[in-house]
Amino acid sequence: MAVYDYVDDQEVIRLTQELVRIPSVYRPQDPQANESKAAQYVYDYLKEMGLEVYIEEVVKGRPNVIGILDSGRPGKTILFEGHTDVVTEGDRDAWSYDPFGAVMEGNRMYGRGTNDTKGNLAAAIAAVHAIKRSNLQWHGKIILCVPCDEEGMMIGIKHFIKRGWANGVDGAIICEPEENQICITQKGAMRAVIRTNGKMAHGAMPLAGINPNTRMAQIICKLMELEKREKERVGEHKYLGWPSITPTIVLGPQKGEPQINVIPDHCYSTLDIRTIPGQDHDQLRVDMENILAELGSKDADFMASIEVIENRPWTETDLDDPIVRASIESYRTVTGKEPIFNGVPGATDGTFLHLAGIPIVTTGAGDRHIPHQIDEYIELDELIEASRIYAQTAMQFLNE
Repeated sequence: MAVYDYVDDQEVIRLTQELVRIPSVYRPQDPQANESKAAQYVYDYLKEMGLEVYIEEVVKGRPNVIGILDSGRPGKTILFEGHTDVVTEGDRDAWSYDPFGAVMEGNRMYGRGTNDTKGNLAAAIAAVHAIKRSNLQWHGKIILCVPCDEEGMMIGIKHFIKRGWANGVDGAIICEPEENQICITQKGAMRAVIRTNGKMAHGAMPLAGINPNTRMAQIICKLMELEKREKERVGEHKYLGWPSITPTIVLGPQKGEPQINVIPDHCYSTLDIRTIPGQDHDQLRVDMENILAELGSKDADFMASIEVIENRPWTETDLDDPIVRASIESYRTVTGKEPIFNGVPGATDGTFLHLAGIPIVTTGAGDRHIPHQIDEYIELDELIEASRIYAQTAMQFLNE
């Protein structure tokens, strides 16, 4: 028997249900709304499996779980990463199913996290359980990295790396919904805050004030020109598509009550910048600062600042890297088909593992357009297939 034959289909489904039924939406105003209960469930489950397990609180109520299965034989280390947090369910009345009910209908399970990414976390855990249960010979070590806060500022994976858990890892599988496609690249992300300052005045007498909103509009127009130049320079990526600079929030004023006949004294805007290979984040920062300097040189009343609050470079893993080769061969072995290659349109925890020097592949079950939507779901046969691919990939990689 091959190792993937030891995957217990019912374990994958049951574990997904149990995880989805533990709400782990982070809500700062609610001390009970965090990842702690889901993390404790995973910790206990891995302990029962016989793994070496650790739980570490990153901040209060938000722990990481680390599970280790050691073959006892020298060799490489592979890491599987799947986060415990999920995004808000939004308007519960808009759901056809209880968002935390993990209701099964036909070949689908519905609920927040079924797709992103508790289903794939369950698949990874079941894959490691299959390897342990198989008693097949293998070399090296498997780490299950189960962090908090992937949907936020990714403090969980940053803490994991800072604590030294990523040291010595030779390759990582990022368990995210990618329709079991093999994603060898992912977009980078920069998040920036722009502030323009002005002087309050009556809307009927604009010359008595300084309008920060018109200055913000000029900045945004210049940023759209920068986006156009970057698209012309780097082109459309085969897997990731186009880069983008997207204003997402514009508030004028940011604080206080806005009024239609009042010019505010400040304006606030945020940018969600997505990058592709060929773009340099440091250069983009300089380009944006130059826009402010150029506008300021032409306007004595122009007062603006830009601050990059998050910087996640794009990633790319070579097709010849052992973790990619193992993923390809495992997909062929399990499915009997040729894999489809793709890229991840957003950043993942893999961004920071990549920065730590670890080659990554992002793959897992689930329609890649379903995350964060009402009536989120996972196809059960695809989820079981993902677990089998994970198990086979670990054996392929570690015994290569």
